[in-house]
Amino acid sequence: ARLFRRAANKGHAGAQCCLAVCYESGKGMPQDNDEAARLYHRAAEQGYATAQFNLGLSYELGRGVLEDDREAARYYRLAA
Repeated sequence: ARLFRRAANKGHAGAQCCLAVCYESGKGMPQDNDEAARLYHRAAEQGYATAQFNLGLSYELGRGVLEDDREAARYYRLAA
């Protein structure tokens, strides 16, 4: 997770998404859905499809963000 964090801090979308997965699952760090959603958002805004899908799922389930079906659908469409 340390290497993902270093690359994520430099703006690498793939690393941001991987670090978000670590936060979401609690592997290698304490589980933190809010931080996971924040990182998914940073990567999604760069066009990273996996992060867009995972952010859509976060919105659908209300995990780290307020549940919002409209936002979920928007990110699912971007990921497609």
